[in-house]
Amino acid sequence: MSLSDLPGPVPDPLIGAPRTTTALAEPVERVRGLWVTGVVLVNLGINAAFFGPLQVLLGQQAEHFNAAEKEAILALVTGCGAAVSLVANPLFGAFSDRTTSRYGRRVPWVLMGAILAAAALVALAGAPNVAVMTLLWCLVQAGANAMYAAIFAAVPDRVPVPQRGTVGGLAAMGQTVGILVGAVIAAVVAGNFAAGYWVCAAALLASIVLYLFKSDDQPLPAGERPAFRLLGFLRGFWVSPKRYPDFAWAWLTRFLVSTGNHMVTIYLLFFLGDAVRLEETEDIKPEVGVLVVTGLYAVTVIITSVVGGRLSDRMGKRKPLVIASSVIIAMASLILAFAPTWVGAISGALVLGIGFGAYLAVDFALITQVLPAALDRGKDLGVVNIANSLPQVLAPAIAYLFVKNLGGYVSLYVAAAVIGLLGAVFVVKIKSVA
Repeated sequence: MSLSDLPGPVPDPLIGAPRTTTALAEPVERVRGLWVTGVVLVNLGINAAFFGPLQVLLGQQAEHFNAAEKEAILALVTGCGAAVSLVANPLFGAFSDRTTSRYGRRVPWVLMGAILAAAALVALAGAPNVAVMTLLWCLVQAGANAMYAAIFAAVPDRVPVPQRGTVGGLAAMGQTVGILVGAVIAAVVAGNFAAGYWVCAAALLASIVLYLFKSDDQPLPAGERPAFRLLGFLRGFWVSPKRYPDFAWAWLTRFLVSTGNHMVTIYLLFFLGDAVRLEETEDIKPEVGVLVVTGLYAVTVIITSVVGGRLSDRMGKRKPLVIASSVIIAMASLILAFAPTWVGAISGALVLGIGFGAYLAVDFALITQVLPAALDRGKDLGVVNIANSLPQVLAPAIAYLFVKNLGGYVSLYVAAAVIGLLGAVFVVKIKSVA
């Protein structure tokens, strides 16, 4: 995949002076605050555009089409979208690895992904039926995952190992603020999901501006890009667990923790409405409850992601913090299981935020240290992101099964805790990272 093949030294699009490529070199210079801010804002925009619909807008639209089958519609739409992300994230990551644009390997995919996702969000506002709604959400997922693949790969491209926990924590902070912004958008539009989609699209486009101009994305000369062979390209998506065991264990750990987390959050709107009965017991609309819970969760994630990331850099260790944070996440699930009240929901959100903030920062830094090759950072991180996307496919179906047939929200959240704890167990298997 090439947007512009240029051999040899490449002109810097912002400075105009030639520079020698360092696209495949292990970074040693610490990145500056402006670059980190650009990355944080992109993460913020992606998550605002993603979680605003996922937490509230898609549920409201599902209820608009058929209130009696809202859970099934939401499971269908989110499951199909997540299935697209399974393919889109590693595929766009591999494309960005091979891109020889004068603007770098990652910038073009951040830009194109944002345009696609924003256009699909605007179209979602007028979706006439469930089928079109599902198709458009799949396009949102495709665009957002192109952005994710590129911006995630930019971190190991540019950030030295001793700074990755800190940058990972700040990126996690951006993700979390984005989730909160998405919830705010959904609450402000007060049930007008069409307006919510428009605002999410605008937020997404605005979020990429700083990164586009300050990315300092290193171009890859065409001569350093391997020849394209379809069979070899496809085989590249399989990363052998036997050859790269630490990468495999890191993938499995992320998959388990993500599955448990998605099982907790997928039906949050319905949990507050149907199990907590928030409007009856507290005279609070479930949509407002989602905003409050998400806000508390966001505050704790912001704090622990930054603190946890910096702490792991100073300690020079990742695994102990990943294990501890996974245990805390499981505790949050158990609080929701056995205290289905407004106070329980608030307590669970706070505990979940404490655990998940540290987990996001430290586990990401750990993963960047077990990537097999510099040339394939985008593709390999895309493979890791399957561990985030596959749970989005599985969790709605699992959650639907538990809520409807296997004991309701209590058994759902207990199962989520058990699955998450397995992630804490398997991270011990990673040998190359302390």
